[in-house]
Amino acid sequence: MILNENDQLANGVEIPKLGLGTWFIDNGDATQAVVEAVKIGYRHIDTAQAYGNESGIGQGIKNCGIDRGDLFITTKLAAEVKSYEEAVSSINQSLETMGLDYIDMMIIHSPQPWAEFAGEARFFEGNREAWRALEEAYQAGKLRAIGVSNFEKEDLDNILDHCTVKPMVNQILVHISNTPFDLIAYTQEQGILVEAYSPIAHGELFKNQDVKAIAEKYGVSVPQLSIRYTLQLGLLPLPKTANPEHMRNNAGVNFTISDEDMETLKNVARIEDYGEASDMPVFGGKLK
Repeated sequence: MILNENDQLANGVEIPKLGLGTWFIDNGDATQAVVEAVKIGYRHIDTAQAYGNESGIGQGIKNCGIDRGDLFITTKLAAEVKSYEEAVSSINQSLETMGLDYIDMMIIHSPQPWAEFAGEARFFEGNREAWRALEEAYQAGKLRAIGVSNFEKEDLDNILDHCTVKPMVNQILVHISNTPFDLIAYTQEQGILVEAYSPIAHGELFKNQDVKAIAEKYGVSVPQLSIRYTLQLGLLPLPKTANPEHMRNNAGVNFTISDEDMETLKNVARIEDYGEASDMPVFGGKLK
């Protein structure tokens, strides 16, 4: 069962192969979402400073009845934090907000502030500063692993050329119809695990008849097919939901997509319009 399987990060730390994303889950609902997820078997919870639900997640960790050491908790440094001092303060703030002695992984949420996402300025110096603060917190034992999110090749190279600790993950938008193969390959070549957020395309894949037909062929749901697709690419999917039924469904991916069907899915026409979510930076300025 996928919930019992782990990937291994470059530093040897084990990370559960399927995580629960918590974007858009209100702080008031986050505690129960964690409790329900843990009951089902999830041990990997992904949040962020920008989600505004870290305190709810922290309470869920306390309430879930599982030993803290059995959970893997990720949070993200706000995209706007681009100085060493701000980053140090933000790391400590997340620990305090969640009420934790350590965080399993903390990552830079974006190489650019959200207001400038997909723009020309890459904020190379600011990202090096933020990374230095993450490295120090990692060396101090406050963080068990560190990484990045939404980083293109040039952003990764900026860190790789100056770091003392390499990023362990790059968390990016990946789903059927939007799979940045070159970026995935380059990231994996550096020994960096790729995490796939929004693997169900924020629900837009439900509208694709070709995808629905392949899901029906395997007797699975569109979300299950979508999550399995990312797993077979060697990625770690982070489907978001507060619904226990969906959590269960998302974990039911014990089947294999044939090579032929994988090729078909790799070539599904790209989603150009994410509906109401299109004004979100990650959907409006998609990764290349």
